[in-house]
Amino acid sequence: MSLYRAETRRLVKRRFARWLLIGGLLVLTAVALGTAFTNRQVGPEQIAEAKATAEANYQENLRYAEQERQRCEQDPSQYGGDCAQLWTPTREDFSYTQFMPSTFDFKEKFRDMITTLAAILGLAAFVVGASYVGAEWTSGGMMNLLLWRPQRLRVLGTKLAAFLVTLGGLAVVLSAVWTGIFVLIANLRGSMSGMTAGAWQSTVLTELRAVVLILVAGALGFGLAALGRHTALALGAAVGVIIVFQFGLVTVLSMAQVPYAEAWLLPIWVMAWMNKEIKLQNYNGCDFSATAGCQPPELTLTWPMAGGLMAVALVLVVGAAMWTMRSRDIT
Repeated sequence: MSLYRAETRRLVKRRFARWLLIGGLLVLTAVALGTAFTNRQVGPEQIAEAKATAEANYQENLRYAEQERQRCEQDPSQYGGDCAQLWTPTREDFSYTQFMPSTFDFKEKFRDMITTLAAILGLAAFVVGASYVGAEWTSGGMMNLLLWRPQRLRVLGTKLAAFLVTLGGLAVVLSAVWTGIFVLIANLRGSMSGMTAGAWQSTVLTELRAVVLILVAGALGFGLAALGRHTALALGAAVGVIIVFQFGLVTVLSMAQVPYAEAWLLPIWVMAWMNKEIKLQNYNGCDFSATAGCQPPELTLTWPMAGGLMAVALVLVVGAAMWTMRSRDIT
């Protein structure tokens, strides 16, 4: 049996990976069911009901405004002396769309569902990747493997390749199933309007970026555990980055009024990658205009910038893991 096939089989048969996958699938199932049960399809009856509710609210506020006007005319001093400035509701203020039931518009809302899928599978991929190679070191399996396969870089590289290929295949399959589930939800509890060929192309590209994000998360978990030769190092590094670096540094930068402090948050870069771009605003540097008010300067983070950041992190972590595998003693 080839080394690649042996590593793939070892990965697939790991109980920890199976249970973590099942847990992730249960969370995704809960998200899909919650979306299905909290949305409903909109038809003529729902539109008529919403219009009736909007009209009732308009009439109620109109009566209240008339009562306030009468009180003002009786005692103008309590209202600043100018009754003409009192608010008078209009029908435009009570659009029936405000009273429409929640409905799942596939074109508008499915992008968020793709991001949810990428976040859950990315977290699972990081943990599985770390435990996959970390357990080999702590159990002594890596030393035993190198007795009959002494090529260090080939062994570690094959493990990484087997992990990424399996993870990529699983991510593609789950992404396709995820799309099918929400197409069904949109047909039964929402709308598929506006899904032209261009919209479908954009959806597929977003899902491809989600698959890349999942693969990068898995590779980083694998690389950190291989670098420290223990699963705990990868998990500890993740906790350290999230708690110390993310919240701690951003809090300090915000207190110092550093512009665009949120650019140091990893979720911001994930959003830039998944949504193609994200705009950050610096309200401390507002340019006040007599006509437009506060016009804060903006910083636009784009998906190529986020992709470059992921590529740098991937090269540094996986490259360091390969270098230490070649240079350090196997103990």
